[in-house]
Amino acid sequence: MGAGFDSLSKPHSPMPAGTSHVLEREAVSRSRDQLRLLFEVSDAVASHRDLTVLFRDLARRLPSVVPFEVIALFLHDPDKNVMRVHMLGTAEADRIPPGLEVPVAESFSGTVFTTQEPVVIRSPEDAGRFPQSQTLVRQIGVQSFCMLPLTTIVRRLGAIGFGSLRPFAFGDSELEFLGQVARQVAVAVDNVLHDESNQSAKRELSQERDRLRLLLDVSESIASYRDLNELFAVLNERLPQLVPFDFINLVLHDPVRNVMRLEILATGEPSTILPGRETPVEESPSGLVWQTQLPLMIGDLAAETRFAALRTLLLENGVRSYCAVPLTTALRRLGALGFGSLQPNAYRASDLEFMEHVAKQVAVAVDNVLHDKSERSAHEQLARERDRLQLLLDVNNAVVAHLGMEEMLVAIGASLGRVIQHDGCGLVLYDQETGQYRCHVLKSNGEQFTGEGCSDDTPCLADSVLTLTEPAVFDEQEMRTLADDSEFIRKLLEKGVKSFCRVPLRSHDRVLGSLNAGRLRDAAFTAEDVELLGQVAQQIAIAVENGLAYRQIAELKEQLSKEKLYLEEEIRTTLNFGEIVGESAPLKRALQQVEIVAPTDSTVLIQGETGTGKELIARALHNLSGRKERTFVKLNCAAIPTGLLESELFGHEKGAFTGAIAQKVGRVELAHGGTLFLDEVGDIPLELQSKFLRVLQEQEFERLGGTRTIRVDVRLVAATNRDLPAMVASREFRSDLYYRLNVFPIVSPPLRDRPEDVARLVRHFAQKFARRMNKPILTIPSDTMRALSDYHWPGNIRELENFIERAVILSRGSNLDAPLSELKGPGVPERVADDMRPLTTLEDAEREHIRRALQEANWLVGGPSGAAAKLGMKRTTLQSKMAKLGIARP
Repeated sequence: MGAGFDSLSKPHSPMPAGTSHVLEREAVSRSRDQLRLLFEVSDAVASHRDLTVLFRDLARRLPSVVPFEVIALFLHDPDKNVMRVHMLGTAEADRIPPGLEVPVAESFSGTVFTTQEPVVIRSPEDAGRFPQSQTLVRQIGVQSFCMLPLTTIVRRLGAIGFGSLRPFAFGDSELEFLGQVARQVAVAVDNVLHDESNQSAKRELSQERDRLRLLLDVSESIASYRDLNELFAVLNERLPQLVPFDFINLVLHDPVRNVMRLEILATGEPSTILPGRETPVEESPSGLVWQTQLPLMIGDLAAETRFAALRTLLLENGVRSYCAVPLTTALRRLGALGFGSLQPNAYRASDLEFMEHVAKQVAVAVDNVLHDKSERSAHEQLARERDRLQLLLDVNNAVVAHLGMEEMLVAIGASLGRVIQHDGCGLVLYDQETGQYRCHVLKSNGEQFTGEGCSDDTPCLADSVLTLTEPAVFDEQEMRTLADDSEFIRKLLEKGVKSFCRVPLRSHDRVLGSLNAGRLRDAAFTAEDVELLGQVAQQIAIAVENGLAYRQIAELKEQLSKEKLYLEEEIRTTLNFGEIVGESAPLKRALQQVEIVAPTDSTVLIQGETGTGKELIARALHNLSGRKERTFVKLNCAAIPTGLLESELFGHEKGAFTGAIAQKVGRVELAHGGTLFLDEVGDIPLELQSKFLRVLQEQEFERLGGTRTIRVDVRLVAATNRDLPAMVASREFRSDLYYRLNVFPIVSPPLRDRPEDVARLVRHFAQKFARRMNKPILTIPSDTMRALSDYHWPGNIRELENFIERAVILSRGSNLDAPLSELKGPGVPERVADDMRPLTTLEDAEREHIRRALQEANWLVGGPSGAAAKLGMKRTTLQSKMAKLGIARP
């Protein structure tokens, strides 16, 4: 091999004459230097016990004889069957990473170790047989190198390599010399390895002693610590001295849910894994250990294919190595003790064996704590059960003892707070008639979550209450999602509520509302709390239904009482116009329209002159509608002073204004379920029209001085003798209100357009007043009937009725003696000229003037169309004069 190497490394050339003696002298000198250097190497091997110092010495001495720049030591690792670069000489070799390992079958050093034959590489291209070695050679700039076996008479150690920055640097003589050096270096390496082995054995003995001492400390800790968190804090502090780990945890098996639950995690590193995390048994390393009762060691989680979810979570927290040992006592299997490192392949079998001993000690402590916890839990469960039964008894007593809703809710709220921890609770009740959601606060801590009796009809709350069939618990994130649609939920969040429980109130398959409770911390309501709230809700549902029935009866009683008072007042104050009399075509057209629109709930606007019987048409609309069984409420808007009209329409609360000594129900509320007839609607003040428009559109309003919104179901019929379009044009009447009123207009025809009905009306009124005055009026003279038919009747039916009433009073026999002289019109004798009448006193003239103004105003004193306005004086002044002159409404 040496000759072959020389033939490749040194090119042939003719030898000049006389040079043989020179070459012989050089060979002798080189041999002398090699022997001298071998002695120096022997001295270095004997004097240096540190391989680093030895190799530095060799790197300094050997290049004087053998030209090289790199020296390397490759030791064989029998456990992994790899060649590990143990030491490198010269600065160029620092480019190779420390601790580099290459497989035996894939390296030149492995080939030398296996064959015990040297290997010589002339240039980097010749190293292509092993790509990794070729890459390393190029990284450090070596052009040629040789590799020699490192072997003693006892064992093979590895290989030693020498590299040069020049190609063809090693011949037979260099190889032979370096082989002798390698044999001496092998002895030194073997001695050092023996020393390291002895030191390792000593360290293992010391470690075993420390581990036994630590086991005793753990045993003492178990006796002194009854809290597992404190015990694991001690373990996390002491154990890493012997077993390197970055975290230690306790994972217990839950037999009820068959999951592995992380109870304790002790670590000094930041972690997103929190105690309480549950993992299915088959998906957890601890579950595998618990099932098989065998320890588990995962060298590198990055290469692990099992436990996908937990593996990903551990890698996210930087964990690379993980071990788990069974946690078992003589009586039962508890779970597993786990520990891990941020470094891969951090554990050996001895570490796992030691942690098994630790786990046996820890298992006793865990079992003792679990026994104590179980006993305390049993006592607490009995106490909770007692409190639960007492709560249900208290709620039942509250239901029985309190018939009124408010008193009952106060009693229930006081009882509920003693058993279920909460910062506020309340009821949301749904009223099917009004469509309102009313919130009743049972208990609040500090500020109320919602106002007492506030209303909320948002879609979110409506859906969640009406469709709620099972209890529901919401965390803060879910509440923020609901808050977009619910003012109620937004108020809870503003008060700091982070956990919210809602339980349905059901009675006879009908949802009455919900019982709600809130806490100022997350995850506040347990399954037991929700179950207990459900039982309480069953009792409350019965109580609420009884309370609602009681309140409904009371409200109906009050409503009937108010309607009775109203009807009694109406009987006393309203003129009885009787039935609608007439057969004329205009009247029939109006009545046909009444028949068409009456069955609907549409708004009707009756237009016509004063005295044409608009109220009779409105009553006919009511009597032909589906609301005929309910109240017909009327209000003459022109007859009520402007300042009192709002109170008359919507009512007022006690103390709303000076003189409001009691609560008053308005005409709109009184007409709930029936018909509201507003006469002279054109006289509603402009500032009040917007509020009245809301009633038409939303069917809701607030009393004067009140804050509670009242919902009603009212059918509106309005009447006016004014030109509303002209008022809209002059901005005396709101256009939107006019369009809302003018849904179905009906014109009440004036009497001059239906002369054929005059005779019927005359006979009707004559019979009516004759019966009332007990007078035998049997006939009506033809000239009288003709004169009455020819008269244009500017006051319409009301003027005709008043005229016939006066005629009946004046009649002395069976004939109707009508004062035709009072009529002005064709076919009627002219009145006596004013200048021919006898003079009267100023007081009589004033009395007559005021009486005529009152008659033209239909005896209406105030208002824009009242007598006071016609006479150009104040309403109070006119009333004072009427009292002074003895003028009273007939």
